Amino acid sequence: MSGGGRRSLTRRLVATHLAVVAAGALTMTIVAAIVTREVYGRRVGGAGFGRGRTQAAGELSQSELTSALDDALLVALVAGATAALVVGLAGAWWVSRRIVRPVDDMADAASRMSTGDYDVAVPVPPDAELATLAASMNTLGRHLAETERRRSALMAEVTHELRTPLTVIRGQMEALLDGDVEPDPAVFAAITDETSRMQRLVDDLGLLSRAEEGRLDLRVEHIDLAALAGRAADRLRPQFDAADVALEVSAQSAPEVVGDADRLVQILSNVLGNALGHTPAGGSVTVTVGESGGDATVTVADTGSGIGPDDVPRVFDRFYRGAGQAGARTGRGLGLTIARSLARAHGGDLTASSPGAGRGATFTLVLPPHSGGRRDAIAAPR
Repeated sequence: MSGGGRRSLTRRLVATHLAVVAAGALTMTIVAAIVTREVYGRRVGGAGFGRGRTQAAGELSQSELTSALDDALLVALVAGATAALVVGLAGAWWVSRRIVRPVDDMADAASRMSTGDYDVAVPVPPDAELATLAASMNTLGRHLAETERRRSALMAEVTHELRTPLTVIRGQMEALLDGDVEPDPAVFAAITDETSRMQRLVDDLGLLSRAEEGRLDLRVEHIDLAALAGRAADRLRPQFDAADVALEVSAQSAPEVVGDADRLVQILSNVLGNALGHTPAGGSVTVTVGESGGDATVTVADTGSGIGPDDVPRVFDRFYRGAGQAGARTGRGLGLTIARSLARAHGGDLTASSPGAGRGATFTLVLPPHSGGRRDAIAAPR
């Protein structure tokens, strides 16, 4: 905290310690001089010192003995006070540096973080309070590094996703301007499709951001989960029929849930669309509504390409597409990410499992049962 007329913490601590040592030394000198003189005078007067105890002492008068003692005591006290000041100064400096060094390390780390260097690590000192602060700084650095990594990855992914429609639109517009193509409805339809694709991407990213930040508005109501699962399946059934993929719904007893029906349908639609995209013709997808551990569940199991062990933890990442899925009927890689964020916004979760590549996959939506006060808990932003 130097500059601006303020002294550094080290100097302030040293000055404080030095003042304490100086005050102690001064007090020691004054008290020792007064008490020693008084006690010595009483003892000399009461014991008859100078009347033959020793020849050397007998040759000195009372004033001479007192003067000699004063001189010796003064030299001793000055030497002791000087030594006390030197030792106190050295000790104060050592203690001050020990306290200030971790603070300097954390200040340096904060300065480096402000410039974008989030990988800096602060040494954890032995002092409990400073150790807690250093650990918090290190945790902050890791979180900032992860946030920056995700931000950079997101920017790269969005850029990649937008490049194709922008290229198509630019190509079509240049062809129109150069007169290479006629301005017929097919050209404008292609441009409109690519524009809609970009709009859907922007809308999906906005929805995902609001869901992850707890700013998603949910219109909650009591929901029959079995009926809702059937509604989601009916929306996609024409696409399943066109792809020659069987779609079955098995509704068992399930607890009543409270949530936003449209958002829950969106979750199941995204999961069903993902299952359809990875299930070849002749395969099947089964939707099962049930209960597990008191929670309501909806499982979507397919007989498609499956998920490799390394891909299972990443299937919910933004824009992630597993290896070997190039030929699958996949979308923008946001459907599952949005579905899980919406599930968590309802106080539930969405998980994935698979016995391996080529052996199908199962996605499970878990929602807490309806209980008193749950409506307000869901509706309030987190």
